[in-house]
Amino acid sequence: MNPYTIFADIVAGRAPASKVYEDDDVLAFLDIRPMTPGHLLVVPKVAARDLSELDPEVGGKLFKVAQLLAGALRDSEVGCDGVNFFLADGALAGQEVFHVHLHVIPRTAGDGFGLRGRPTSPHRVDLDYLAGSIRGALDRRG
Repeated sequence: MNPYTIFADIVAGRAPASKVYEDDDVLAFLDIRPMTPGHLLVVPKVAARDLSELDPEVGGKLFKVAQLLAGALRDSEVGCDGVNFFLADGALAGQEVFHVHLHVIPRTAGDGFGLRGRPTSPHRVDLDYLAGSIRGALDRRG
């Protein structure tokens, strides 16, 4: 496993970034491959390949900062009407840079961005069974 990511260089100040927010724990900057204008990334300053490696307090802070940024996007020249948060955890989920990062994607009418998928309609008994399995896994984690 190669621990290097471009985000490590951005956090360390060795790579350029158009920063919009920074504190002791997180950094937020504009994505260089935006889905829409104003697309931001919020990253922890500590290296964590995925959510299992990230301190839950820092994970919570990612969302707290993203919420603040969503309001700023609405009040800025971006002037969006909505905001999507997206976090891909693992390659199969679409993660491409293996340093946890939360996308904050401003939305406007006709912007061309959206989730593409087909929801299913499982029976309640199947939902209850799966809920029990997840509860059991939570109990085992302590």
